[in-house]
Amino acid sequence: MAVPSYAGTSRAPDFPQGLDWLNVARPLRLADLRGRLGIIDFWTFC
Repeated sequence: MAVPSYAGTSRAPDFPQGLDWLNVARPLRLADLRGRLGIIDFWTFC
């Protein structure tokens, strides 16, 4: 049985404007990450 490929079926939305980023010179865009592996860690203060 063939496994369906979902690659390219849905585009990720770009990051919202006005976010605070750590350890980068300017805000990130998805276009800046194209072709690269990105690890995004979401965390919050509780």
